[in-house]
Amino acid sequence: MMTHNDAGSTACCVAFIGILWDLLQMTSPPAPIWWLKRYMEIASQLEGNREYASRAPAYNTFRGPIHRFVEESVRAAHQDNLPVVDACNRWQSGTYLMETMPSVIYILMRHGHDPEEAIVRAVNDTWDNDTIAAIVGAAVGALHGQNAIPQRWIANHSGRTAEGDDGKMFQLIREAGQRWGDTD
Repeated sequence: MMTHNDAGSTACCVAFIGILWDLLQMTSPPAPIWWLKRYMEIASQLEGNREYASRAPAYNTFRGPIHRFVEESVRAAHQDNLPVVDACNRWQSGTYLMETMPSVIYILMRHGHDPEEAIVRAVNDTWDNDTIAAIVGAAVGALHGQNAIPQRWIANHSGRTAEGDDGKMFQLIREAGQRWGDTD
């Protein structure tokens, strides 16, 4: 709320936190439609009916809350069985929440069971790939744990959060595992 004091932004953030909390308690990946349903259960209660407009030409007539856009656009892409790149290009996948949230939810619906593929799709198939990959990575990390991250991605990673604190990220992961349960 300090940086984006907006009902849509807050609803997206709280919905994603709810999803993360649920994932931390799961022992196997949820069904693909779970991602969309869970997002909608939380976001639709919080956001209200403020109107947002899509920037995507394919959705240039849309006016409504972000959660409704996510539901309509992601459900249509899922029904059409679109590859991630095609879906994300349909609604665009930039820095606007009406692009970020459907991209995140759709990638997780398609690839949440496979952490490597989910992150690769987030990096390669979206426009705002650093943000979308970070969000997708948080979700698959919460669900699958650190051991599901390919070792070749970790082997030469410093684990640095600031200059001179090599390994700090890995220390934080261990501490989170001790505090909230096994993170692998």
